[in-house]
Amino acid sequence: MKAWKYDEYGSVDVLKLATDVAVPEIKDDQVLVKVVAAALNPVDYKRRLGYFKATDSPLPTTPGYDVAGVVVKVGSQVKGLKEGDEVYGDINEKALDGPKQFGTLAEYTAVEERLLALKPKNLDFIQAAALPLAIETAYEGLERAKFSEGKTILVLNGAGGVGSFIIQLAKHVFGASKVAATSSTGKLELLKSLGADVAIDYTKENFEDLPDKYDVVYDAIGQPEKAVKAVNETGVAVCITGPIPPPGFSFVLTSDGSILTKLNPYLESGKIKVIIDPKSPFPFDKVNEAYAYLESHRATGKVVIYPIP
Repeated sequence: MKAWKYDEYGSVDVLKLATDVAVPEIKDDQVLVKVVAAALNPVDYKRRLGYFKATDSPLPTTPGYDVAGVVVKVGSQVKGLKEGDEVYGDINEKALDGPKQFGTLAEYTAVEERLLALKPKNLDFIQAAALPLAIETAYEGLERAKFSEGKTILVLNGAGGVGSFIIQLAKHVFGASKVAATSSTGKLELLKSLGADVAIDYTKENFEDLPDKYDVVYDAIGQPEKAVKAVNETGVAVCITGPIPPPGFSFVLTSDGSILTKLNPYLESGKIKVIIDPKSPFPFDKVNEAYAYLESHRATGKVVIYPIP
């Protein structure tokens, strides 16, 4: 099959499109998915740059966590999925601990059944591919922070892949009384359209110096020292990019298809929308360009690869 891969750690230049990669064998609890669309995430390029060498799987690596596609083969222990099912998910249960050597930027990928969900009927494969890692990260962070109805939240980088889902989940699923979010000037209207009550332009204001303090500050950009300054007396800060001082904690996503299944009704009703970067989708032969763009930190929402041959 065709697949993108790299044999050494480094910049986007180490990525090569190979045409002779073996189609992965599936285990008893896995299905083989014909990849239709895949989305890129910062964890992909951080992994390629060698940030997680200590716990990474051996090279060569085919990158890619997010997938939307069609089941073409099922393992003997698979109960809930069958050939022909349209599915989506994040194929790596642990993002940093021995992630799959053969990811989603390939014609086929092998995935455990428990990491997948049926694709929402109203979404195309491009939209579905943009969801799993980001929306699961948003959801798990809110759960871990014990976010609940009536609480207030500040989202750092509300226009990003994860941030755009935190705003919507906090508002429409968890029942926040107030959602504030930061972005650059051109994205403030997007924040409001997603459900933010307060849109803060970080190029003009320092959110940590404003009088309002929050029950939860969700740092989806990497500003932990500032994030904890915006927490109220009983509040907590959540960070997904690394360590954070108290009263904060950081976590790494554990992928779980049941979260997607739980959120499908909100997606199918249109309460939660998928934000795809305007430059997307990138074709399969332009994956390196798509990563270069993602690594420039200019993307709004998700960068998606489609179609995959």
